Amino acid sequence: MPDTQLDLICLGRAAVDLYAQQVGSRLEDVSSFAKYLGGSSGNCAYGSARLGLKPAMLTRVGNEQFGNFVLEEFARTGVDVSHMPVDADRFTALAILALKDRDTFPLLFYRKDCADMAITAEDIDPDWIGTARALAITGTHLSTETTQGACRAALDAAEQHGLKRILDIDYRPVLWGLAELGDGATRYVDDAETTAHLQRWIGDFDLIVGTEEEFHIAGGTTDTIAALKKVRALSDAVLVCKLGALGCTVFDGPIGDSVHDGVLVEGVQVEVLNVLGAGDAFISGFLRGYLCGESWETCATYANASGALVVSRHACAPAMPSETELFDYLERRHEVPRPDQDARLNDLHRKTTRYPADWGPIYGLAFDHRMQLLDMADDLGVDTASLSPLKELLVSAAERGVAKAGLTDHKPAVLCDDVIGQDALNAMTGRGWWIGRPVEQTGSRPLRFQHGDDIGSQLMSWPAEHIIKCLVFYHPDDETELRLDQEDKLRQLAEARRVSGHELLLELIPPKAMVSDDATIARSLQRFYHLGIRPDWWKLPPMSDAAWQEVRGVIERYDEHCRGVVLLGLDAPIEDVKAGFREAGASKICRGFTIGRTLFAEPAHGWLTGALNDEAFIETVAANYAELIATWRESATNGLDRDISGASV
Repeated sequence: MPDTQLDLICLGRAAVDLYAQQVGSRLEDVSSFAKYLGGSSGNCAYGSARLGLKPAMLTRVGNEQFGNFVLEEFARTGVDVSHMPVDADRFTALAILALKDRDTFPLLFYRKDCADMAITAEDIDPDWIGTARALAITGTHLSTETTQGACRAALDAAEQHGLKRILDIDYRPVLWGLAELGDGATRYVDDAETTAHLQRWIGDFDLIVGTEEEFHIAGGTTDTIAALKKVRALSDAVLVCKLGALGCTVFDGPIGDSVHDGVLVEGVQVEVLNVLGAGDAFISGFLRGYLCGESWETCATYANASGALVVSRHACAPAMPSETELFDYLERRHEVPRPDQDARLNDLHRKTTRYPADWGPIYGLAFDHRMQLLDMADDLGVDTASLSPLKELLVSAAERGVAKAGLTDHKPAVLCDDVIGQDALNAMTGRGWWIGRPVEQTGSRPLRFQHGDDIGSQLMSWPAEHIIKCLVFYHPDDETELRLDQEDKLRQLAEARRVSGHELLLELIPPKAMVSDDATIARSLQRFYHLGIRPDWWKLPPMSDAAWQEVRGVIERYDEHCRGVVLLGLDAPIEDVKAGFREAGASKICRGFTIGRTLFAEPAHGWLTGALNDEAFIETVAANYAELIATWRESATNGLDRDISGASV
């Protein structure tokens, strides 16, 4: 048998879910949708990966943009996609859902001749199946002759190699042709032929998971205990019967006369927003325990909690908890009736599911300047229309600078605005770059947003990969009215990004007119954390060694999942910037820099006046950028053996 590399292979549905964003509307009245990864097997693979397992997905996707999206989403969360054929003749399946009320979820499945239902026995590699510890199949793929062939080949290979074989009954009557096309929400339709068909398969599995209704169709009766007894007569599998909000019961042996005769584990009571995906979260949690050798009580506890978290949120796959989040919730579950409103869980969910998990060093070329460049053009008598092409040239300079620094596998990091730099933003987006995008009105104190107060609506139009960058001129000893005004704006921004899902970089600069010491910035950070403002990144000015110690102490005390600090330049001469690298590079909390005018101001002046052509401008900025990267890398290397311990504030 080959060396085991995977914990789990999931065979079945993988799709794109389109969720109505207007909660309470009929599907007919919905005006906008959010796009997520979906499909029962896909959700299981995705959820299992988030909980620390090593899953693979075995299905097909279409040769189109949605198929690309599904593949990319799986890969981002750690799901093996090496055996997901791309089908040139079929589209990736869609599911479209509305959230009408607590009990009504109109659902349309667009799955006619879709890619995942075209998987065949020829797509199954028995040797690859043997590299896993378990195979999970969903009932939908037992519904057609073609997919049955794939399931049969996979199950035979799993038996040959000694894998655990798992069935999620996943009964959707509409997908068996037993309900009208528009009736995707119906969970149960009695059908003797479907029951007989399922009963020919259930003896092939070691673990069978389903709701009461799903065991009704498998057992051929709406009496739950009688249905479970019928399934037991046909299979020695462990049976897990989901009981909704009541939890679940596990039968590892004979079926008694009550669900209490199994291992009954009560569920967690939460406010339900959306039940779709709860079952997929449940089995992901159960398998996290099952494949790690946990007791049935522990497996069921993981399962119930995972399902509870997902029903309180607006999605399926993206709502799946991380391992860190799940364990935190389990410790506090009786204190958290609304997981979707718990600040700690929300922060953990977002930060422990970020992609990528680690950016590595940030070598940032910052050209998000607006006022400064407009002033430069005005002083030179140059048409401001030339500033947008200038920023597009800076995109090329960033790319070339990284190459000149010898970082062949490193993507550029940039800060760029949407006032002058929208074309530059468009050119960079979708290439895997680290892209910070400002929201503040340039130079504002108190803080004001560039495009008005409704920051949430603005973020809804942003690409998900853009990082919100907000500069605030702040001092912890500011006059009370000014301080509260700025803090209120930052709280608005923090809430808006919680909804939008974007990462946040908070740039903090103490006003020059106010006295600052080695504790000033650390005190500001501590104040923000007390207010519940927990950015992914901080952008801070050069500091003394003592100030870095204070900052590191605060961040480590309040946010172990903070990505770190990047250093700003403040238009200092390049030699001064290099000098500032010494202390920053030695601090373990500082992850890099984002430097701007130091690198491009003089070349920009030359380009705007015609003294430099495009190529000369790009080359000059790229050389400056590469020089600064080399200096940072040297400073960071020299500081590797230094341990700056956190200090109290």
